[in-house]
Amino acid sequence: MSIVGESIRHRLIAAGSSLRVRNYRLYAVGQSVSVAGNFMQMLAIAFLTLHLTGSGTALGVAVGVRLLPYLLAGPIGGVIADRHDKRRMLLFTQSACALFSVAFGVLALTGWMTYPLLLGLSFGLGCLTVFDNPARQSIISELVAEEDLANAIILNSVMINLARVLGSGAGGALVAVIGIPACFFVNAASFGSVILSLLLMRPAEMYRSSPAPRARGQVREGMTYAFTTPTLAITLIMITVTGTLAWEFPTTLPLLATGAFNGDAATYSALIMAMSGGSIVGGLIAASRRSASRTVALCLTAIGWGVTMIFAALAPTLLIAIIAMVLVGVASVVFNADAKATLQLTARPDMRGRVMALWSMCWGGSTVIGAPLVGWIAQEFGSRWGLLAGGIPTVLLGVALLPVLLRGARGVPAVVDTAPPSAPEEVPE
Repeated sequence: MSIVGESIRHRLIAAGSSLRVRNYRLYAVGQSVSVAGNFMQMLAIAFLTLHLTGSGTALGVAVGVRLLPYLLAGPIGGVIADRHDKRRMLLFTQSACALFSVAFGVLALTGWMTYPLLLGLSFGLGCLTVFDNPARQSIISELVAEEDLANAIILNSVMINLARVLGSGAGGALVAVIGIPACFFVNAASFGSVILSLLLMRPAEMYRSSPAPRARGQVREGMTYAFTTPTLAITLIMITVTGTLAWEFPTTLPLLATGAFNGDAATYSALIMAMSGGSIVGGLIAASRRSASRTVALCLTAIGWGVTMIFAALAPTLLIAIIAMVLVGVASVVFNADAKATLQLTARPDMRGRVMALWSMCWGGSTVIGAPLVGWIAQEFGSRWGLLAGGIPTVLLGVALLPVLLRGARGVPAVVDTAPPSAPEEVPE
């Protein structure tokens, strides 16, 4: 075997190392199926909103309303995740999310869906995910040993992006062939995969940390800890800015597809599938790296991500836009995966739920402001400006923070947790 082939083989083995763990493997497969269904539902909500209103601003509001609970109560979800058994918590939240998908499907199928009803259901679903997301993010640290945690976090991002490719493609086909309601019903069924994976896990093989005891001021304690820990604070600032302006693809890409290229759901699916294909490549690159200190890399990938978004926004043809979205996918998922890995590896085990709740609040909750803003920009100045409004500030953010972090990297060595992993806790079935 050639040196290049041997290097690729070792990278692939390193990228998939956490899949050797049975509980993590079950979770990754189950979540991938469910996430594919979720992306089908996101596509369906976007085009249902455009069908009901014909407005880019209304689409941005619909996306923002779903994420409003993150902004209002995100840290509370993290406190609950730190206090309780995450596996049991997810069994409840995933079952409830399935019921919301059924409600969306029934209302869309019967023709009773209105824009206010869509906003109400989206807000209710967002309230559930305030508790679901921190548990989903932080349970990964209980499924693998410490030395495999960075790989598991990033591989989870790879699986999610593969699911996005499949879900977006299948969603576009379902909308074109059967209709929007089919996406909601398929998503409702897909939650069964996560529920089954959670039921099949062996609790005795989980690497559980002690639940945080109930106490006053835990939300404030989590926020103080995160924003007084420099690595956590810088990462959260970066994801707040990029989450507000750049990660608005559920708003920007439908408008780009229908506005700049006079397309439909199939055009949107082509763009999102191209981005997701690039995300898989980027995720494999990120997963094969072992470094725990990635704040400087965040700046570099932010610059790259912003440049590729500008390229996509200015693409003169759909084919060039699709190629550009592959590059957007590579850069965005490396940024996303490195940010998540930095937060989880830096945070204390008893704070991970709260830190990841702040992730959800900064990354998703910022969309409450960003989605309507970017939707309005695209409607008033042209659909291409939706991507430009994210790409330009992302480049400027990376350029501004890079010198600061480079000085810090030269002056302070990266801190890597070298403590041996704890043994799986004996927990009765």
